[in-house]
Amino acid sequence: MNPSRLFILRPVATSLLMIAILLVGILGYRILPISALPEVDYPTIQVTTLYPGASPEVTTSSITAPLERQFGQVAGLKQMSSTSSGGASVITLQFSLQLTLDVAEQEVQAAINRASSFLPTDLPMPPIYSKVNPADAPIMTLAVSSPTLPLPGIQDLVDTGLAQKISQLPGVGLVSLSGGQRPAVRVQVNPKALAANNLNIDDVRNSIGAANVNQAKGSFDGPAQASTIDANDQLKTAAEYSELVLAYRNGAAIRLSDVADLVDGAENKRLAAWGNDKPAILINIQRQPGANVIEVVDRIKQLLPSLQTNLPQSVAVKILSDRTITIRASVHDVEFELMLAVVLVVMVIFIFLRNVPATIVPAIAVPLSLVGTFAVMYVAGFSINNLTLMALTIATGFVVDDAIVMIENISRYIEEGESPLEAALKGSKQIGFTIISLTVSLIAVLIPLLFMGDVVGRLFREFAITLAVAILISAVVSLTLTPMMCAKLLRHTPESERSRFDRTVGHVFDRIVAAYGKTLTWVLDRQPLILLIALATLVLTAMLYIYVPKGFFPVQDTGIIQGISEAPQSISFSAMSERQQA
Repeated sequence: MNPSRLFILRPVATSLLMIAILLVGILGYRILPISALPEVDYPTIQVTTLYPGASPEVTTSSITAPLERQFGQVAGLKQMSSTSSGGASVITLQFSLQLTLDVAEQEVQAAINRASSFLPTDLPMPPIYSKVNPADAPIMTLAVSSPTLPLPGIQDLVDTGLAQKISQLPGVGLVSLSGGQRPAVRVQVNPKALAANNLNIDDVRNSIGAANVNQAKGSFDGPAQASTIDANDQLKTAAEYSELVLAYRNGAAIRLSDVADLVDGAENKRLAAWGNDKPAILINIQRQPGANVIEVVDRIKQLLPSLQTNLPQSVAVKILSDRTITIRASVHDVEFELMLAVVLVVMVIFIFLRNVPATIVPAIAVPLSLVGTFAVMYVAGFSINNLTLMALTIATGFVVDDAIVMIENISRYIEEGESPLEAALKGSKQIGFTIISLTVSLIAVLIPLLFMGDVVGRLFREFAITLAVAILISAVVSLTLTPMMCAKLLRHTPESERSRFDRTVGHVFDRIVAAYGKTLTWVLDRQPLILLIALATLVLTAMLYIYVPKGFFPVQDTGIIQGISEAPQSISFSAMSERQQA
């Protein structure tokens, strides 16, 4: 049985099939997302509990410990870490990759409910949890600053304009702000003034709360038309709050400004961020799962000029960080290496075959096998990343092997005097099972990677499947297109018609083979010495394996330096802020 016979005898159908593989591969390449590494979702949940005024020791014993005892009973929990500081407890829970995040979320909520009876009763709010994915780092960070506009004003512009416009772009996920200071009216009560007017802090709190409620005002219902009273009596500025009446004493109104100082400030003065050594609001932008990170960043950059025109002239928007710089560089380097590998393979084939028509066959078969892989990558939900491109680079060597084996066998029959068509039929029939067995054996080597667990298995699954698919498509091309092209392109070349280059290279190869024969004879005559060298090489390899540094990923220069400031728990906010800016 000859699996290639039908394709050799039907060159038009074979060509159309290969063109279809090429087109779907090109289409898959154009729509595949681009990222640095395969997308791996880490089922991680972070539980935060606020307890203002508590010391780290109190936070640990009264909040962190009870919660950890309940979380330790959650099924699928792989790792738990916690941080207890003054007034806050943060517990990070990492679950098994086989557990879905929604199920983990339900388990965490149930554990919090069980621990509620062991927590302090005066907590301002119950523990809150949020889904955290370390892989969802911001793809871009923008810094918005102004030399004249205060930060609360910048915050309002960002909230109502920039953040909303950016979040509406295709592929943009979460848009969060750092260092934001929401506008607020800060009331600094004078205790002596309160006591002199026979008031207490609860009177002030209740009056402010009652004055800030926007309630229904009613409506007018006339004989022909009805109208609703639309009046907003909410107070927003310090000047408006200063006229608030707290009580009456001896017929005189006691206003809020009589017992307190009011200023327009920020809701939380302990939040701060700087961009290029200037106070700023940072916009952290994350992408949606599966979105092309480079396309998303390009859309944001195209939108920024129009957003800048809608802002006051004193407000500047600058790109503080862009993750795609390193992603573009790394992916571009691997793409270049892949193209270089294909070119070098074709050059080496030409030097050894010394036949232009015979070189054309693998020059078409190799790129076709690699391009066709992109279509399967898209169907499988993969992305163009360093690992998948590395798999294609490695596959180049395997892909060319199939083509060379087929071409060499058919060329041998042609040199023996067979017609190109008969040589293609005989050669492909003889070598077809060899190519199939070679393909199966290579794919079998990759099977263990498919069953690896944890994060490493998730990362290398795309690598293994991409490499296996490229090898499989290469076998299909070698059994279909390669023998068909050999039947059309290869011809017998008499010795008298061989070019000078052909004869020169052939003479060089003959000398190399002769030198190899002499070397092999020398080695066979000194077998004990060669075995001793091989044993020493094995021992040296084992020693190098022990001493060579190991890591999850090679150290990369991303162009970013991250500094963390540590200080005693008792340090004040102003002192810590000075250290951050030092």
